[in-house]
Formats: sequence, structure tokens, C-alpha cells
Amino acid sequence: MKLNKLTHQLAKKSKRSQRGLGMIEVLVTLFILSIGLLGVASLQFVGSFSNADALNRTQAVFVAQQFSERLNANAMSSDVADGFVVDNAYFDENIYNFANLTCSTAGASAYDCHCKAHPSAVANCQTGDCNSAELAEFDAYQMSCAAVRNNPNAKISLSCTDKDLGDTDLCTAGSIHEVIVSWPVRNWQGHERVLNSACNKTTGDSNDCVVIEVAL
Repeated sequence: MKLNKLTHQLAKKSKRSQRGLGMIEVLVTLFILSIGLLGVASLQFVGSFSNADALNRTQAVFVAQQFSERLNANAMSSDVADGFVVDNAYFDENIYNFANLTCSTAGASAYDCHCKAHPSAVANCQTGDCNSAELAEFDAYQMSCAAVRNNPNAKISLSCTDKDLGDTDLCTAGSIHEVIVSWPVRNWQGHERVLNSACNKTTGDSNDCVVIEVAL
């Protein structure tokens, strides 16, 4: 009898000690869960940002390498020095990035406007014979299309550290040709990028780039 009474008292006491979750506990749980979800969202943002940056760089490396291979393939013997050079037309800035072409479709991307169909203003060296100047313009056009295919803000350029400014070759045999594929970038989360001076010539520029040096 005493045992049953004791068991009944313990069960009654246990029921009184059991309580449900209060509002404070629920709010604390939701707060902790929110912090965790914000962390996951931040990681996803950083991951997508890094992936886009890596894709732009990979594509730029591919374009710069392809252009350097074309320069080597189209090199010719210099008339004024021992060695090989490319036609002076390669160093005309107007043949790059569609500067010599106009787009009749308002708002269209450079790739859609100029690259889906070969423009009549540029000689098509795949279907006909071209002289060295026309070949330079054709290469510049095709490399400009390759640059903007996946990154519409990319730009391509070719410059030369000329060994002899007194001859008729704009890039004398043995000089260094510099192929640059650049694209605009921005800082994020307060982190300042270390910018390459090769593609940031003036104050206020914020570009990333791939640079390949070529000696013919």
C-alpha cells in the first residue's frame, strides 16, 4: 500500500516538472538557425563570384594563347633586319574590339551583333585569299569575337616593346609582342584587389587581365 502511494506521488511530481518550450527558447533557436543560413548564403555568393572570375580568366588565357599562336603562324621575314615580324597592320588599335565596325541593332551584345555572321567590312580569309594586312584584320576580328563570346566586357589588344624605333617595322625582329586580354572587375566585401599595371594605365581603372609575351 505504501509502495503504491509512493509511486503515485512520484508520478504526480514528474508530471508537474514537465513543461513545453517557451517563446524565448523558440526565438533563440530561430536566431541561431538564421545565423547559420546567412553563413551558408554568404558561402554560396563567394563561390559563385569566384567561379565567374575563374571562368573569365580561363577563357582569357585560351584567347591570348590562340592569338600568340596566330602571330607565330603568320610571321614573315623582315626586310630590314634578321628575323621574323608580323605585318604592321596588327598594331592598328582600330581593328580590335570591333572599333572599325558598327552595329545596326540597338542594345545587342557585341558578339550577337558582329560575330554570328561575318561582316562584309572584314575580309574572310577562310574562304578567300588575303594579303598580310587583311590577314591581320581577320585575326583581330576573330580574336575579338573569341574574347567576348563568354565575357561581353572583355577587350583584347596587341602592343610591342620595339627594339629599333628607326626602322619601318613597328615591331622589329626580336622584339617582344604583348598580347593582353582584359576585363573590368570590382572590389567586394571591402577587399581591395591588387591590380596589374599592364591593364590599368590610368587612375580609376579597375581591370583584371591575362598577359602573354611573344617573341617571334
